[in-house]
Amino acid sequence: MQAAIPLTRDLVLIGGGHTHALVLRMWGMAPLPGARLTLISPAPTAAYSGMLPGHVAGHYPREALEIDLVKLARFAGARLILGHAEGIDRQAQRVIVPGRADVAYDVASIDIGISSGMPDLPGFADHAVPAKPLDVFAAHWARFLREVRAGRRAPTVAVIGGGVAGVELALAAKYRLGEGAKVAVIEAAAPLALLGKGAQRALFAHLDQAGVLLLAGLPAVGVDAVGVTLADGRQVAADFVIGAAGTRPAPWLAETGLELAEGFVAIGETLQSVTDPAIFASGDVAAMVHASRPKAGVFAVRQAPVLHENLKVALTGQGRMRPYHPQRDYLKLISTGHRAAVADKWGLRLDGAALWRWKDRIDRAFMAKFSDLPEMEKPKLPEVMAAGVRETLGEKPLCAGCGAKVGFGDLASVLADLPRVGRPDVLLGAGDDAAVLAAGKGYQVLTTDHLRAFTEDPWLLSRITAIHALGDVWSMGARPQAALSQVILPRMAPKLQRETLREIMAAAAEVFAAEGAEIVGGHTTMGAEMTVGFTVTGLAANAPITLSGAKPGDWLILTKPIGTGVILAAEMLRAAPGDVVAACLRSMARPQGAAARILAPHAHAMTDVTGFGLAGHLLEMMTASRAAAHIDLTFVPLLSGAEALSASGHGSTILPANRAAAARMFWTESPRAELLFDPQTSGGLLAAVPASHARDIVARLRDAGEAAAIIGAVEEGEAFLTVEN
Repeated sequence: MQAAIPLTRDLVLIGGGHTHALVLRMWGMAPLPGARLTLISPAPTAAYSGMLPGHVAGHYPREALEIDLVKLARFAGARLILGHAEGIDRQAQRVIVPGRADVAYDVASIDIGISSGMPDLPGFADHAVPAKPLDVFAAHWARFLREVRAGRRAPTVAVIGGGVAGVELALAAKYRLGEGAKVAVIEAAAPLALLGKGAQRALFAHLDQAGVLLLAGLPAVGVDAVGVTLADGRQVAADFVIGAAGTRPAPWLAETGLELAEGFVAIGETLQSVTDPAIFASGDVAAMVHASRPKAGVFAVRQAPVLHENLKVALTGQGRMRPYHPQRDYLKLISTGHRAAVADKWGLRLDGAALWRWKDRIDRAFMAKFSDLPEMEKPKLPEVMAAGVRETLGEKPLCAGCGAKVGFGDLASVLADLPRVGRPDVLLGAGDDAAVLAAGKGYQVLTTDHLRAFTEDPWLLSRITAIHALGDVWSMGARPQAALSQVILPRMAPKLQRETLREIMAAAAEVFAAEGAEIVGGHTTMGAEMTVGFTVTGLAANAPITLSGAKPGDWLILTKPIGTGVILAAEMLRAAPGDVVAACLRSMARPQGAAARILAPHAHAMTDVTGFGLAGHLLEMMTASRAAAHIDLTFVPLLSGAEALSASGHGSTILPANRAAAARMFWTESPRAELLFDPQTSGGLLAAVPASHARDIVARLRDAGEAAAIIGAVEEGEAFLTVEN
């Protein structure tokens, strides 16, 4: 069997702009063996600028102009880091992302876009919204529309900036808000100065016909809660102020030591920084010193194949860099609010609905590149195999996280056959969340857990695994004491090994230190795929909380929403929306130490909800406590998108085994009920507490930031679970 190709080079894409999005698509269709690809983006989606005016006008829903970076990264085989890059340490060759370990690179590329904010304009930061970044603007626009419909704000808009972007947004806003709206465009100099005379005349006519006020040669000198103040002292009333004048690069670029042109990264014809050949830049953040051009999406799109080719040359050291020579002029299609557009080419006046249809087709075709990602051919199975191979492989790829666990029935049968030595200091062994050992006058709990990688980001995987491993200690009411790490890395070059381990241990150290626990050692090895685990001990002065103490009349509290298994399974198939995946990861990365300390003084029984799902772990508790339980699905918190994915037929590979182990249960089939068997990775705590304290406990948990809920109650009877829909 051919050995897996080791990873030897790190390529980091900083930002999810149009150029990088296209490069990711190209990479997924022809990846470079041995290169680890990373995308750093502050959000799981990136907005397409060409469709923003159409969205403002109401022609496109928000999702129509969003590039799903989670799906795109999965297609490209890239790790996606959701965070704001805020610096580059060029000497150490690392990208600085606050809130996590720095990210190493051999080759880096910057495509972070720009802002149209105006920090020097008094009041702008507090009372105006820049048109870029687009995702932030779209969110503010949606909120403004809701408030206008509710009668809380007036339909008055002022756009600062009379270039193409400002005029387009003003016409779109007027169309969306309707006849009674008042919209003004404020331009310090000559409006639409970069367009030909024909396009200028057409757009001026559209502004006049729509009733949009154009104020030319009048700079804005301030913004406040009631509108914009002009240089001549006039006030333009506006409940929504848009900044569309000029462009502003990220301030942190000035600290990189790269040569800049008016704040933008200066690049040559190969798209490399003129200062550092290991750093490329493209899109609006780049300044092409060999061929200066205005900021326009057409250049970002056409840079993509050149950037893709040149990045591979830089990573392999083979071949010659390809030059990028931008065209001197290009066709501009400018929407006019209603379904019409103006074209700027050759100085002619070209105007009408046909141009809108043309623009619409171009924009939809561009977005289809990211929604209709090609299915890459999978490796074929041998023609002759041992009996049962196909059945064991199944139809779905093997899930990761807790979705990769062995089923509860198989595990329980093996544990039941373990010999018992009978040590007096082993007070509780297999069968509960953790072993309980005598430790002087107190108790020590001992547990271990590991996760097969569900994300390509070793820092995030390590953080979530550490929290997951601590769950058994927290659920027993113990104080975390020490941890040993177990890490399996895929084969990679020594430098990548060091950088990967640095990220893994930095994340783990942060989690354990916050709980007062020490990392005291561990073991690392090379293997087929990344796996991270921790063995954890904890101390308790009093007898640890176990599964067996739940009492009839207790109420059941769950501290986290469920649904991680179905979301991670769907994400593997590129079927989970990026924002749903991002919310799922945030939930898994949330520690439960504070929640445990609120619950422990009151809990009669407690466990963490992990691989066997909510139903499986609750039935374990009821079996140990010799009681029954009743839960109401209405009150079980779910992660956003989990129920819809369940209804679409998605589920983890361990879900059938979890269902089979829940025979002592009555429920009505539904997508929501199916989530009771969904394996949870780094799930919440499930506690049985006195009914008299339950509401107060939930209030305290929510004050601490937990999405806690009372989901049911413990009842008399044999171990059984009744589910009410």
